[in-house]
Amino acid sequence: MATTVDLLHAGYARDDGVGSTVVLVRDGDARIVVDPGMVANRRLILDPLGALGVDPESVTHVFLRHHRPDHTINVALFPDAEVVDFWARYVGDQWLDMPGDGYRLSPRATLWLTPGHSDQDASLIVEANDGVYAMTHAWWRGDRTPEIDPYAPSQDVLEASRTRILAAADIVIPGHGEPFRVR
Repeated sequence: MATTVDLLHAGYARDDGVGSTVVLVRDGDARIVVDPGMVANRRLILDPLGALGVDPESVTHVFLRHHRPDHTINVALFPDAEVVDFWARYVGDQWLDMPGDGYRLSPRATLWLTPGHSDQDASLIVEANDGVYAMTHAWWRGDRTPEIDPYAPSQDVLEASRTRILAAADIVIPGHGEPFRVR
């Protein structure tokens, strides 16, 4: 069974706008969209998804790295998806518990609690066929900037999360930019 990670939209954080990095993970029957947040036009999410043969109604999960609008605003594009964040799962009108760190969205996609950019940050770690991916906001951009996160409640906590992620990942997909290879 193939487990794949596809970049739908390379995000950005600039003076003239902000867009989240949006990712599709396919793992068995799971179709996981990561951070369907702010983009200049919703077609920037839907068109690449369609090109991969995935319609919005077939998305099984939406994973949120944290709860800021630039990462969440387009969640409703996926009406049948279970939404997963750092502390719960949401299905219809149900707010459901889940164990947090180590929770599996699918056989090869695991939620890690990785506070840093905010106290509520989580990362999705995916063991894909071509390497281990970390969808995280421990970094904003593919060039690993900013080194010091201006919104982090604690830079030390952020650094601990970064260390954990770098020890496991081959490829990091940051919150607002192109992926970068760790090794």
